[in-house]
Amino acid sequence: MTGQDWLEKDFYGVLGVPKDADAAAIKKAYRRLARSLHPDHNPGDAAAEAKFKEVGEAYAVLSDAEQRKQYDALRAMAGGGARFSAGPGGPGAAGFDDMFGGMFGGPGGARVRYTTGGDAGGMPSGFEDILSGMFGGRGGGFRSTRGPERGSDLQATASLPFRDAVSGTTARLTVDGKAMTVRIPPGVHNGQKIRLRGKGQPGRGGGEAGDLVVTVSVEHHPVFSLVGSNVHLTVPVTFPEAAQGATIEVPTLDGGSVKLKVPAGTPSGRTLRVKGRGAPIAGAPGDLMVTIEVAVPRALNPQAKAAVEAFAAATAGEDPRAGLMAQAAQ
Repeated sequence: MTGQDWLEKDFYGVLGVPKDADAAAIKKAYRRLARSLHPDHNPGDAAAEAKFKEVGEAYAVLSDAEQRKQYDALRAMAGGGARFSAGPGGPGAAGFDDMFGGMFGGPGGARVRYTTGGDAGGMPSGFEDILSGMFGGRGGGFRSTRGPERGSDLQATASLPFRDAVSGTTARLTVDGKAMTVRIPPGVHNGQKIRLRGKGQPGRGGGEAGDLVVTVSVEHHPVFSLVGSNVHLTVPVTFPEAAQGATIEVPTLDGGSVKLKVPAGTPSGRTLRVKGRGAPIAGAPGDLMVTIEVAVPRALNPQAKAAVEAFAAATAGEDPRAGLMAQAAQ
């Protein structure tokens, strides 16, 4: 991007925000526009792709506090945007002199001579830095006093099936108009951010590149969930299995199954552990955590109803809520 671009382009207008917008408002506007204009959502639309790049260009400047300060200063000096060339006698040279003459006390349309020296006849402090930052320290005799600057970070999202999130995978993303393949480590969870060093915007003046920050969205699985390296699931059992104890078959994440012993008297909601049958993350497989849920039939046939009534009569003296009111009153 050249200094002329900064003079001609209204980055605030591109993002649709006022000039006094704070960083949060600028970021929100950029994300909204980037989502709607992203090439993935507008395949083959050259106009949308050009606008997407224009939005990214505007955000790169306005999201950087130092660049935004310089951009505002230069636009203010130029009255919001003007074409000029700094070469002597070149097109627009008169307009260039008039602009600076008005700033530094030149009367009317009088020509004013400026130097880049540090004496009283030179440019005001800080102005040389603005121009050298705009034009990269090249041409016009301006001397750059700024050091290397780190490139801006880029943001992206990746949606993964549950099993891919557990085992790790690679994802194909389009970031800032460029396609790239990124590696997703095993065991990521929904909403987790992965920072890929050096995959963001290139640095300036020899500075290091920014990072790519990928926010992972993990799709819901109907049976399994992951907490750390432990795989969780809920398994229904019948009342007789919970009351008398049973050995049941439980599915595992690798597509197999394992036998699980349910002790007699297991209440609904109790979690049983199967060691080593969780997710193989970081070389140490976690455990399979099985939560027992006692299934209650929605309807009973006459024989089952009679059996339940007989059971109720046999346990009439038991009160599972004994002491509940007293505890609640504490």
